[in-house]
Amino acid sequence: MELSVLQTVLLSALIAVVLVLPLTVHKIEENLEAFLFVCGAFAVTVSHMWNGHLVLTALKDPIKITLAVLIAGLIFRQLHARRQWLAKKALKTLGLRWTLFLLVFWLGLISSLITAIIAALFLCEVALMLPLKRPARVKLVVLACYAIGMGAVLTAIGEPLGTVVISKLSGEPHHAGFFYLIQHLGWFVLGGITLLAWLASRIEGETAHAPGAAKADALAENNTVKSIALRAGKVYLFVMALTFLGDGLKPLALKTITHLSAAWLYWINMLSAVLDNATLAAIEVTPAISDRTLTFLLMSLVISGGMLIPGNIPNIICASNLGIKSKEWVKAALKLGLLLMVAYFILLSLVL
Repeated sequence: MELSVLQTVLLSALIAVVLVLPLTVHKIEENLEAFLFVCGAFAVTVSHMWNGHLVLTALKDPIKITLAVLIAGLIFRQLHARRQWLAKKALKTLGLRWTLFLLVFWLGLISSLITAIIAALFLCEVALMLPLKRPARVKLVVLACYAIGMGAVLTAIGEPLGTVVISKLSGEPHHAGFFYLIQHLGWFVLGGITLLAWLASRIEGETAHAPGAAKADALAENNTVKSIALRAGKVYLFVMALTFLGDGLKPLALKTITHLSAAWLYWINMLSAVLDNATLAAIEVTPAISDRTLTFLLMSLVISGGMLIPGNIPNIICASNLGIKSKEWVKAALKLGLLLMVAYFILLSLVL
């Protein structure tokens, strides 16, 4: 459809609102799902995109990831003592370095199946139990969140980013199914996760520091059935909101951003450091996108999403549960993120 000047102005202003308000208004940050739902409904209204198919899609698409979050959360709650035993056994048998490597590596890989949210909750508890000083623990959490963000994108249930992308590309010409993103990103993601795990293995431990089992117990006690159900409900609303937002902004994206080259999109997507990457994907991904551009786009989203706390769901969960401040996160994550962005840009340019 052809956008009028007024529609273009309103939708452009909406993007600015979505980018700025969650960072500047604490109340909106706390209720991001409801805020994005309102923004999505506004975008669809301005673009005149309301129809039964869109509503049905918005109701149906979040079901898989919501059920995954709910079921995994309930299972996770029952295995608290087992996780503590495994952490202690790993430290005793493998030593700290291999424990850190395997923790980051396997959380990165398995996050696409157990969801990024459950992987982040597991990380919070285990990180408290390891013999690390606070700066080292923050560094471990940052590295693991980068790995979880990379791994979770590989399926439709790992995090909303994968859900949104596969939903938007399920028809012609991509016919995206469950393994679509694994086929396109698998080797790039596996290499990144392995590198992050190796960096984690270089973290120095503190033998005099006692593991925080008491804190881990307190964290597990707060993971009630009610909180699990509430978390799953928020995920459902979040994905629904992104479906509306993506379709509502599609005419503007087709008019502007989708005509940019893969290189331009790659660097523009550093906005993912301050805005959840699924929101940007909802705006940028359309059926007209090429496989090469999609790879550039998604890799930039999952990397830059780790730079700041608001950029990704695992960051938000870990920072909240472990009391990590924004300055601590930036100190541990920003330089690493910039180096990864440059390295992957060169790699993708050469390989694709």
